Amino acid sequence: MKKILHIITSLSDGGAEAVLYRLCTFDKKNTHIVISLMDEGKYGPLLEKSDITVHCLEMPAGKISFKALIELYKLIRQFKPDVVQTWMYHADLIGGVIAKFAGVKNIVWGVHNTTLIKGKSKQSTIIIAKLNAFISYFVPKQIIYCAAKSRQVQESIGFNSGIGCVVPNGYDMDDFMPNPIAGLNFRNEVKLAHDKFLIGHVGRFDPLKDYETLLTSIAELQNIKSDFNMILVGGDLDEENSVLSNIINRRNILNIKRLGRRSDISAIMNAFDIFILSSVSEAFPNVLNEAMACGTPCVTTDVGDAAFIVGDTGWIVPSRNPQALSKAMFEAMEEKYNNPIAWEERRLSCRNRIVNNFSIEKMVTGYHHIWFNK
Repeated sequence: MKKILHIITSLSDGGAEAVLYRLCTFDKKNTHIVISLMDEGKYGPLLEKSDITVHCLEMPAGKISFKALIELYKLIRQFKPDVVQTWMYHADLIGGVIAKFAGVKNIVWGVHNTTLIKGKSKQSTIIIAKLNAFISYFVPKQIIYCAAKSRQVQESIGFNSGIGCVVPNGYDMDDFMPNPIAGLNFRNEVKLAHDKFLIGHVGRFDPLKDYETLLTSIAELQNIKSDFNMILVGGDLDEENSVLSNIINRRNILNIKRLGRRSDISAIMNAFDIFILSSVSEAFPNVLNEAMACGTPCVTTDVGDAAFIVGDTGWIVPSRNPQALSKAMFEAMEEKYNNPIAWEERRLSCRNRIVNNFSIEKMVTGYHHIWFNK
């Protein structure tokens, strides 16, 4: 049994954090220890509940604590890991360098970001990415990208192209699966008719998600065909968000609900008729996989590996193009009501694509190969 030490920026409610949680809890062949540079967030208690040791260094956001760096060095020396796996830019930099100083030979970076957009991506993140590109020739033994597009973009800004590998995120098919009863129960809870077409989105309020385009597309669809509802779920996607309220009011969008953060995502995905993603930047959007695993077709912008995930099961449109988004949603509505056989075949193909390509077993095998065989 090998000892894997994971170093991650935080354990908040994010895509990379969820992947770390699934990897550590599914891989029973090895011992996993997790160090969060910040706090325990959402996943710290969940990891500890699964008997995985978690250490939090409590670094303040955007600042480096020398006390925390010393503590990190001591923990690495204490655990003597066979592998140090870091997650995301900041932890790749800090965790990678400290692990190198601590004498670790098998350091593997994890990159879960694709494009860096001036004005939308944080300036500090852009600087760290460029710094990581420089030290990628000296610190990591391997770099794991969660998406082929992510690898392409990072290597274009200077990341060492000789040590990059792609391991797509994997999902436990028992967590996300078709469950019509759960979907109906959710619709009952939010007082939505069972036969009402429901367009859904799960995410967090972030400029890279491009909610202006998303809501503009909903307004345009409303002008063509108004018999649908829209639900937004996730961090700050609630009634308290004045920016969202202003967009909704300006566009005169009707029949939209903002539910904020929820824990019953599988049930919610089962309630949606289609899932929509309007991002201008993604690496490997987990939400598409979660929706499709529940048999929910997706309309998504062509970002990161979204097109690779969706394949021919849904609709791929250019980013920042509300007209294309509304057209795709209209086509989905037309198919459901006018060609129900084709619609059910599409739903089945969504589930099958995730099962056949993005299982948790495949992801864990990919990590093992890089950790132990490279």
